Amino acid sequence: MKRLSPLLAATAALLAIAPIAGRAWAGEKEIPRQTSFGGSCVKCDLSGRNLSNARIIGANFSGAMFVGAVLRDAKFHASSFVGADLTKADLSDAAMTGANFTNANLSSARLRSTEANGVVFASANLTRADLSDSEATGANFQKAILVNAVLKSATLRGVLFDQADLSHAQLNDIDAQGANFTRAKLSGATLHSADLRGATFSRVEAGGADFSDADLTGANLTGDFNRASFHSADMTAANLAGGDFDGADFRDADLSHATLNGADLSGARGLSQEQLDEACTDPRTRLPKGLVSHGCLGGLHLTIHREHERDRDRERTRYALPTPPAPPAPPAPPAPRYVITTPR
Repeated sequence: MKRLSPLLAATAALLAIAPIAGRAWAGEKEIPRQTSFGGSCVKCDLSGRNLSNARIIGANFSGAMFVGAVLRDAKFHASSFVGADLTKADLSDAAMTGANFTNANLSSARLRSTEANGVVFASANLTRADLSDSEATGANFQKAILVNAVLKSATLRGVLFDQADLSHAQLNDIDAQGANFTRAKLSGATLHSADLRGATFSRVEAGGADFSDADLTGANLTGDFNRASFHSADMTAANLAGGDFDGADFRDADLSHATLNGADLSGARGLSQEQLDEACTDPRTRLPKGLVSHGCLGGLHLTIHREHERDRDRERTRYALPTPPAPPAPPAPPAPRYVITTPR
């Protein structure tokens, strides 16, 4: 029989971990609740085990197998799962603050309502994983695979998604203020009603993504958004400079003070002159036929619209005020008097 690493220590107040772990290795599926782990169990095979409510503090499970394991309500504080296989594992309601899942396989895993603040998921496989209602403020998903993942209503403030693959992921109603999606893939992703204030979408591939009703105030949208939907989105003060928006839908979007310098909007749908009048463009901005570009100076928008200029000229002619009379000329100075005296 295999034995656990001697570094796997028992920290439970009333239960001894050694016999418990021994029974787990012997094949028992049930592990007593309120059990705490510490130390090291590298490449352990705990697949299918019930570890609900377990307390895993500062443990090293690098390369361990947790396929199909049940870890509901477990605590993984400051523990390492680097390269571990948690395929189809149930981690719902777990707390894993400070844990490291770099290169871990979490495909089809359930992480609903988990507390994952500051957790590292760099290069992890989270394909079809369910992170709905999870709280992952400041987490690191750099280069992670989140294809078809579900993150509905998750709190993702300040999260790093640099180069992550979120194709067809569901991110509706997320709170991702200040999140960084630089170079991420968001093709077909849905971010309906998401809070994305101040988020960065630089150099993203977001073809067909749905940002309808999202709050993109102050966001950086300088990537590829072909056929994306911004229907009724709040894009106040957003930066779209140099972005590609061919076929994108801007119906009822708020573009007040948005920067459109150099953006390709030539094939955009639902874009109106009124929206552009509130935004800022430059000569490089490409607009749909019939719409007029304008400049932006010191935050004040100087609209150039010939028809409006003609209308204003006609109004001035119709309601021209009478020319005020010239002020009266000042009175002429009195003629000088000359006194001539002759000698007597």
